[in-house]
Amino acid sequence: MGWMDALQEFLFERLSCTSEILLWSVYCCLLLLTEERLFFSKCHTVYGIESVVRSLKGILQLNNVELHKQGLLLFTEILKRQPVEIKLFTNLAMCKDAIGVLVEAVKCPVLEVAAEAVKAVAAIMRKDHLSCPPVQYVELQRLIETMLKRCADLSLPPINRRSASHPGHSTQNKAVLRQGQFLLSTVEGFRNACRFAVECQSDPLAQENAFTAPGSESENTLGSYSEFLLRICDSLCIPVVLKHSERTSSPALMEVFISALSTLFAVVPSMHEKFSRKLASSSFIRLALELKAKFCTGQSNPALNQACSSFLYSMCLSLHSAAEKMEDSSQEEREMSELLQRSLPQLNCNVPESLTLLSETPDPFCLDEALRSHQYCLLLLLYCAYALEDRFVPEAELFSAIRNFLLSVQDQGDCPPPYVFRAVLYLLAVCQDKGEALDLSPLCAIRRVLENTSDLSLVYIHHPLLLKFFLHYSELMGKFGHRILQLWFSWEDYSQIESEDAVSGLSSSLPDYPNSFTTLLHILKENSSVLLILLDLVCLSTTEVAHKVLMTLSMFLKRNEDVVVCDLLRSQFLQILQQLLVESSSTTLRASKNLPLLLSLLFLVQLRNEAERELDSTDFKLLHHVSDLCGKCRPGDVELLQPSLNFLYWSLHQTTTCSQQRVVAVLLSSVPLLELLQKVLELTWMWPCRSGPALSSSEEALLCSAWLLTASLLAHQHRYNSEVHQTISLDVEQVLNAVILRRKKPALLLVSILQFLRAILRQNFSSALLVLIVQPTAQSRIEPSSSEDDASLYPLTTWQVLSLVVSLQNLLVQKDLLLSQSVVACLEVLMEYLHRKNQGIALHVVSQPWNRFLLFTLLDGGENSFLRPEILRLMTLFVRYRSSGIISQSEISQILQEAVKAKLAELPVATSQALRLLLLQLQSGSCEMEPAQEGTIQTLLESLPARTRTHLSPQDMVYPFARHISLVNDIAKQGAAVGRGVIFNLLLHAIIQLRLNESKNVFSTSPLVADAKTLMLRTGQGHRVVKKILIVQKRD
Repeated sequence: MGWMDALQEFLFERLSCTSEILLWSVYCCLLLLTEERLFFSKCHTVYGIESVVRSLKGILQLNNVELHKQGLLLFTEILKRQPVEIKLFTNLAMCKDAIGVLVEAVKCPVLEVAAEAVKAVAAIMRKDHLSCPPVQYVELQRLIETMLKRCADLSLPPINRRSASHPGHSTQNKAVLRQGQFLLSTVEGFRNACRFAVECQSDPLAQENAFTAPGSESENTLGSYSEFLLRICDSLCIPVVLKHSERTSSPALMEVFISALSTLFAVVPSMHEKFSRKLASSSFIRLALELKAKFCTGQSNPALNQACSSFLYSMCLSLHSAAEKMEDSSQEEREMSELLQRSLPQLNCNVPESLTLLSETPDPFCLDEALRSHQYCLLLLLYCAYALEDRFVPEAELFSAIRNFLLSVQDQGDCPPPYVFRAVLYLLAVCQDKGEALDLSPLCAIRRVLENTSDLSLVYIHHPLLLKFFLHYSELMGKFGHRILQLWFSWEDYSQIESEDAVSGLSSSLPDYPNSFTTLLHILKENSSVLLILLDLVCLSTTEVAHKVLMTLSMFLKRNEDVVVCDLLRSQFLQILQQLLVESSSTTLRASKNLPLLLSLLFLVQLRNEAERELDSTDFKLLHHVSDLCGKCRPGDVELLQPSLNFLYWSLHQTTTCSQQRVVAVLLSSVPLLELLQKVLELTWMWPCRSGPALSSSEEALLCSAWLLTASLLAHQHRYNSEVHQTISLDVEQVLNAVILRRKKPALLLVSILQFLRAILRQNFSSALLVLIVQPTAQSRIEPSSSEDDASLYPLTTWQVLSLVVSLQNLLVQKDLLLSQSVVACLEVLMEYLHRKNQGIALHVVSQPWNRFLLFTLLDGGENSFLRPEILRLMTLFVRYRSSGIISQSEISQILQEAVKAKLAELPVATSQALRLLLLQLQSGSCEMEPAQEGTIQTLLESLPARTRTHLSPQDMVYPFARHISLVNDIAKQGAAVGRGVIFNLLLHAIIQLRLNESKNVFSTSPLVADAKTLMLRTGQGHRVVKKILIVQKRD
């Protein structure tokens, strides 16, 4: 056979000639030789491939279509027939040249030449052809992209509506067929490129470019190439094929296309889940089923049937493994895999036939289980499609078909495997709104299957509609509601809910929670019996689940103020609290994560009660347990104490007189509670300490609650003369210094301390509950001789009174509505105390010219600037104590003019009441009035709305003596000072002022220190004392 060696050598040498006719003839001869096995086995192709590539590179510069086609045909046949064990390209340069030639050939504008080129591309995509190290992944990407873009650039001819016999119709069909064949070859090339990537995964040398420097990134890697295949498939391959299939359907093309998609599942294993979800959400399950129904009935197109079945099999298993993360899922996956492999090739039905198939009942006397297996397989496919929003079967019809399936299961006594029944439940849940409610028969079938399931987690899918489905039917909720809700909370991620609730703070608008959480809140509003299940879960579930349940209940009560659930929840709270207290020691209670949430929720439920509710036995048991719990805590247990003290405070105020007296007795009998209150109050003197860390926002809030509760206990113990079992000891000077030397204390804390000051001032510093420690002040140590004024003011001193007045004045000009209201109320009580003890000091304090400057500082010059409750009450105070030098006829006239102009019926209640008090004080003769002014006053009093007592709405907390004002906007301003995310804590802190104002006016500020000289000249108490006060203010 030496003549053949000489012949092939001669022919390969002739490829370098420039004669087109001779080249065409050589190509023809070499094509004939490719039919001989020895042409390949004796390595003649290895010898001549370089000549072939060089020749192709040259002829592509010529304008000879037939020559191009013949040369590319020869190259394709060599690539296809070359034995795997004999490497065709022996060096990297030759491989790169071959890829470059194909890139240029694919770009050829002549479709026939490009068609031959893409066939060559399909043939070259073999591991034995391309594995010359390093593998040229970048060049291959360029080749594949060029091929797919060339295909995408083809434009299908417009639809010809002429008859089939018309010549134009035949020409158009030929063009579509040519383009279809070109597309088929292109997709074959892409599929082979995907298979090449999968083959390279098992070759360590092919995965990474050995010549890449360590630590540097390179695109010439298998990973980059694989990700490129996924991207190019999504951006070019899929759109091109689907666009062509809209015009004409080719089983051969779709078989290669679906096969390529199946291969892509293995190209990048780490992305198979994302790729599966992408395809399923893009209706590829529907596409595969439609192809099987259209082309694969009977024994038609077995290759397409196998490709579609393999594709559906890979996608379903991928989606299943991504969704199910159970420990025993491997056994389930094996069973599911066997079912799909057995049933998918025989499942070739369209949508109406699929619905009929689901509704059929197997013959009870037939041992063939094919029908039931086909139904199971179809349900799995529908589940995968519906889960990713591809609802190609109408919901109402599917719901009816599944109902019939359940009846069939019930009649036959069958029990579908968990992975199938999971799909059934999901499909019923998502189609529920489009179909009629299930009657008893299918519900019994569902219940029987669930009862035979070892664990509901095997059939559970975390979806809000499934939760809604189970809680919609009482037959299912009563039996399985606890377990389903437990699974729901186990799966639900509450990190976003916690963060959004914390960020929302005290904003009047509620945060946007995830859709699943919003669905649960809606279910709770429609079905209050679900609340009882949630409360059971608090006791029966894990700590994590119980925490999520308590958070849910808290958010539900905040969002749904019109839902009356107090009586339903209080008794359950009592049982839960009793269980926690019995089962836990003091140490474990303080470490509990759920107990603070439970207490906060208990307080939130308490806020929903109507005003002055008579307390029952449940309330007093709760009160007893909460007070005992406080006694077991330490001052540092802020998360427990904060809601507990709030609960005690509200129990003390929001009840009738009879119940209130019993509440006071219960609280005063708790010695540990009173001891704890004293320890908490003493934290006030320690903050801020220059040597230690500042108190946290939660600790500040706890101090507010402690001062408020102590002040209320003082007032109510005095009112009812209740028996005291334990006293609280406080140093008078430290209490006063907390206000005088405030050192940037939060406004709400100052307001709380002022509330306490008002309580002890009203009782003349005499209380059975309070033991006051009076120590020599710093001023008395400097000036030891005590004056008569100090003796009359005992336990206060003149210096302390003046310092307190100046501090209150300083606080009054701050831009804080709550603080201003509380300061004015404290000034009122202080003046009453001074008037009783020493009228000279009282007259001196109220008559200082500085008070007039203070009044003008508070006025901002705007419209109705006088008609603000704090200004009206302050002026009432000056008029009451006949301070004519502060309030002139001019101010009185201006107030009356503004009141006449104002719409009295629209004034806030606090403003209306403050105006009434001022008018009555003026009418009493405390100030000289002109006759015209007296008439105006009488007219205004008659025009003011009658004094009414408004009840507390569930959303608002109002101080017991003035239940008439919403605090939402005011509390929002205090959020930064306290930093609490739980709204009811801050609501409680704000209720300490008397006669709150709904007005949103903003006060102007005027620093007091700048006017020190004026104050020194007018006080009459000595330069040294006033200077010390101003130094303290300036340091603050």
